[in-house]
Amino acid sequence: MAEIVTEDPSPPLLQAPTSKEKKYDRQLRLWAANGQAALENAHIVLFNGGSGTVGVETLKNLILPGIGKYTIWDAFTVTEPDLGVNFFLEESSLDRPRAEECCKYLQELNPDVQGNWSDQPLEMFIDQHFTRSAFTHVIVVAPMYLDMLASISSRADGWKIPLFYIHCFGFYSQLSLQLPPKFPIVDTHPDPETTTDLRLMWPFKELREYAASKTKDLDSMNDHDHGHVPYVLLLLHYLSIWKSQHNGKPPQTYKEKTEFRELVRSGTRRDNPEGGEENFDEAVGAVLKSLNTSVPGPALTEVVWAPYKVEIGGNQVYYGTKFWTIARAIMTFHRAHAALPLPGSVPDMKAQSKDYIELQNVYKAKARKDAAEVLRNVRELEKEIDQVAHPTPPIDEKEVDAFCKHAAYVRIVSGRKLKIAAFGMRPDWQKSVQWAIKALLDPDSLILIHIGFLAYDSFMNLRPEEGGRYPSLPPGIYSDEVETDALKLLEHMEFQVRSLLRNNGESYDDNPKYSELRPAMEKVAREITRPGGAELHNIASLTGGIVAQEVIKAVTEQYVPVDNVCIFDGVQSKTQVMKV
Repeated sequence: MAEIVTEDPSPPLLQAPTSKEKKYDRQLRLWAANGQAALENAHIVLFNGGSGTVGVETLKNLILPGIGKYTIWDAFTVTEPDLGVNFFLEESSLDRPRAEECCKYLQELNPDVQGNWSDQPLEMFIDQHFTRSAFTHVIVVAPMYLDMLASISSRADGWKIPLFYIHCFGFYSQLSLQLPPKFPIVDTHPDPETTTDLRLMWPFKELREYAASKTKDLDSMNDHDHGHVPYVLLLLHYLSIWKSQHNGKPPQTYKEKTEFRELVRSGTRRDNPEGGEENFDEAVGAVLKSLNTSVPGPALTEVVWAPYKVEIGGNQVYYGTKFWTIARAIMTFHRAHAALPLPGSVPDMKAQSKDYIELQNVYKAKARKDAAEVLRNVRELEKEIDQVAHPTPPIDEKEVDAFCKHAAYVRIVSGRKLKIAAFGMRPDWQKSVQWAIKALLDPDSLILIHIGFLAYDSFMNLRPEEGGRYPSLPPGIYSDEVETDALKLLEHMEFQVRSLLRNNGESYDDNPKYSELRPAMEKVAREITRPGGAELHNIASLTGGIVAQEVIKAVTEQYVPVDNVCIFDGVQSKTQVMKV
């Protein structure tokens, strides 16, 4: 007699979350496992100048979510004023290296993070430790010697490493972000309601056949079944009717879509106990946002014209990197199918569970099929790239799948180098001249604070024979010279404004158009000078949170980072982002 084997009906055991998943549960919901892995592989270097509070506050907000490594460079020793503004110092820290003490207490936040410190002379640290492979991201806190800042900026630009430059004095703070010339972001996290791609205008074969089979007896269905047809299938059903009446074309203009919406609404049954049908209401509400074509954004379009090898800033850059290779493969797919790869997600809707799962499977199967074709394109491109560049490991299939899901909303941020303004040198405003000049006349703009910080940098690097206190004493450090220093800073600000207006063929002096500018600049100069280079802890803490958020965006390559300056005015409790 044959032995009868029965299957165990009990469901499989669910694996409990790991200790790491429990520890980082909230942030994993924001940037997922791949974002967390990027964080844990990052090594941040902090060049900490001035009172150093904002730099340490920034690191705090990176250590807590689990950044991999950090290194603090800080040449100062701990003084009494430091104890009043830096929560990561104690009285026992007095007269000890500030970098060592901050590192010691920051480590208590997260033992999984590895911290290092150095109080070497800055030039020696840069020469010995600031190398291409040492760090993934750079944070610099003002004040910083401009020749050293230029060296750090140049190296970071050449190595395509993001750099974050922070000013924080009194009630004002500023983040200047230097990204690589082409900084791609695949997962921008757009609003899900605006990103649903259901391919209703020109449905693929499997979807078209499934919709036809489920709606062929729509008019003869009982009320229960009629009220549970997924709205996607309803739209496809009425689109087939519309196309049969309009030479096979779907509704394209707003007027046509409005007419089509009324056609869908007319199919609602009103003689039921509910007096209507929720699925038809969903279909009517989805007409305007769901009837669209799958079009590549400007970031993907740019890839069509990008050669495999281009010169940026004197460096040969191969577009055989993962992003550019997958992007090219997707554009090849788009040329073949006049559509992007299907993301495969289906929104929630009124439907019977069986029908909803079947519909999901139709979309998922098509998404897998599209991703497989893109992967084949990637493999072909990898062969071509290996012929003109050094062979690289094949791109992971998961990265291709993720790119396909987000292809329509990929962004490329065109990074700009830091604007470094020594006294007597005209800063390069690049393409922002016209905008900046208009901003000078806008009372709500914070551009004068930006100009004030440019002036601050140039003031800090004046030699004694030039009227400065080079190399390290900030304006306002001596109480009896605050007014004099504020006027010197104003002089630097006026030089910056004259240089800006000269780009547009305008003059600043004796020009009634800019008569209100000097009092406004004088107010900013006084506010920057008044603290004497000191930081307020609440402003430093808030700014550290802003900077850490932007660092995380750059590390994970998710969400869209600031492009390229963010200013906070604590007097007005006001923030502004500008590209300068």
